[in-house]
Amino acid sequence: MINIRPVTDLRYKFSEIENVVKEGDPVYLTKNGYGSMVVMSIESYSRLVDYTEDALDEADHYAAVNTKRMSHEEVFSGIRERMNAKQNV
Repeated sequence: MINIRPVTDLRYKFSEIENVVKEGDPVYLTKNGYGSMVVMSIESYSRLVDYTEDALDEADHYAAVNTKRMSHEEVFSGIRERMNAKQNV
């Protein structure tokens, strides 16, 4: 379930937000009714960043050893498939 809260909850209901992100779910914060930021656990953020770094390293390696080039549709389709597969593990 998507958890959307006003940014003032960071001050007044921090422990509630902390409990949600500890369970692995992000909390979307709004300011004046508009999206402002996302709060997530360090572990969730690390997984996201690590995956991105791994994908960029893989792309750099692939480009160095292959002359074949792919369209952006092919690249993003493959990335989405792998991201979905990792999230379902």
